[in-house]
Amino acid sequence: MERFGQVIGVKPEAFDEYVKYHADVWPGVLKMIHDCNIRNYSIYHKDGLLFAHFEYVGDDFEADMAKMAADPETQRWWDIMMPMQAPLETRAEGEWWANMEEVFHTD
Repeated sequence: MERFGQVIGVKPEAFDEYVKYHADVWPGVLKMIHDCNIRNYSIYHKDGLLFAHFEYVGDDFEADMAKMAADPETQRWWDIMMPMQAPLETRAEGEWWANMEEVFHTD
């Protein structure tokens, strides 16, 4: 199992709508998240930033993320979410959500 932390901005004028959508995520999107070996997925908000944490339990993250990106329902979801988000300028090339470095963990 591998843990991930990611961060992205959320546009202030879109925050309430973003929360509304996430209160009732489409079942097909949730299924795809699960089918792509993501577990324990949470998104938090503070001062215009969204922080996501999830655990990846598969053995080929790149293939699972490609599978998710190819899913038509997930693509429709992203088409709604992406205009609400404000990616960090410091993110790595090819990232939308910026991956974070884990500096501490305890169970």
